[in-house]
Amino acid sequence: MEVLTKFLAGTLKSITGKCVVLLVTVLVLRALLFPSFPGFDGIEWSNLVYIRTPLLNSDFGIRQDKFLVVPQLVWGLNNQKIAFARACLTARMLNRTLLMPSLSASLFYKEIDLLHPISFDKVFQFEKFNALCYGFVRLGRYSDVLNKTQVLEMEKGSGRRWTVERDLSQLKEHSKGSFDDHEVIRIIGKNPFLWHDHWPVKDYAKVLECLDLTDAIAKEADRVVSRIRDVGREVIGHTTAVKQENKPLPYVAVHMRIEIDWMIHCKKLEQRLNTNQICSGKKEIIERVRNIAGLKTPVVVYLAVADKLLNNSSILEGWKEGFLPFEKKKLGVDGIYGKYPYLIQSAIDYEVCLRADTFVGNSFSTFSSLIVLERTQKMIRMSVTNMCGENVRWPSYAYNIPGESNSPMRWVTNMSESSLQAISYGTDHISC
Repeated sequence: MEVLTKFLAGTLKSITGKCVVLLVTVLVLRALLFPSFPGFDGIEWSNLVYIRTPLLNSDFGIRQDKFLVVPQLVWGLNNQKIAFARACLTARMLNRTLLMPSLSASLFYKEIDLLHPISFDKVFQFEKFNALCYGFVRLGRYSDVLNKTQVLEMEKGSGRRWTVERDLSQLKEHSKGSFDDHEVIRIIGKNPFLWHDHWPVKDYAKVLECLDLTDAIAKEADRVVSRIRDVGREVIGHTTAVKQENKPLPYVAVHMRIEIDWMIHCKKLEQRLNTNQICSGKKEIIERVRNIAGLKTPVVVYLAVADKLLNNSSILEGWKEGFLPFEKKKLGVDGIYGKYPYLIQSAIDYEVCLRADTFVGNSFSTFSSLIVLERTQKMIRMSVTNMCGENVRWPSYAYNIPGESNSPMRWVTNMSESSLQAISYGTDHISC
């Protein structure tokens, strides 16, 4: 040891020795501060400057200097959410940042001048989305673009000749060579909701999980949920022997799809698919909800329904004793909804249904399907092993499919599905 100490002391006195020590120090710092990162094209060193070229699956995420622009998102809220997720996944395949798209505040999707565009960040939190989806997909602002004049337009095909394979080939082609040299690629053509699908349900779920309502809209949903639980305490609390000590009383949310537009659509869909498990009238919905096994009564039932499209003012009638139905007007929250356009109203209703202790919807409804997707994700995070078992927290049901004793069928999303069919377009193949 003494010999080694003397050797080092002597070495440090010489110029050569000092250079050796300096080189060793640099190499150690390089190993500590700049480790090799998997998923990168390569690491180049020049005067101790670290240069990286990120790939699609790199730890540092999607490129921030290449962008994708998509058409305005249209139709219902949840169709727009799926269109948004599809646009994000398209941008991910091209290794580009998706420039923040416009949503549509109204339902008039056929008349372009009536779409009433609304900025994404007026509904969902922009920075939080990027934080939650970091490394997977990324949103950018138009102010991030340096050259706004030289934009490459890419037209999405349509018709029977435009196949899934051709669509995928087009995306791969535009991810390399001279196409990829453009700072901005703008996709023109039909709504992203109608683009061909190339990604599994879990990828869509990952994007949708990053969507958080703005604080203002979330607070409005809080007010509605609080009102539902307050009504429960007022009507139920003093009539039951069981006291809920500082615990919110549970409620059931029913996405009651009996509006005029829906009934026309679902009847045509049943004829086309040769089935009778899509449409459900008020009487059938009420009967199946009250047959849910193990549901403790009395219980408040919140009816989520598009009031303006409803051709039946008697949705509060016909419920069995113990089921206390409320809709917006009876709850006294119609004023909250009335302040906002359709899109925001739907976002509030979605949140109210999502938070319900029990949710009952229609498996051919995108609104219902995305709620069940999120509730399934919640159970997965809670490490629930048997999501179709009894006494599971946050159970969901599809009233359009009969279960045992004419109850609604238990419903969870199959996260291993390879296509979007499980959460869109409608299906009677539900996991339970």
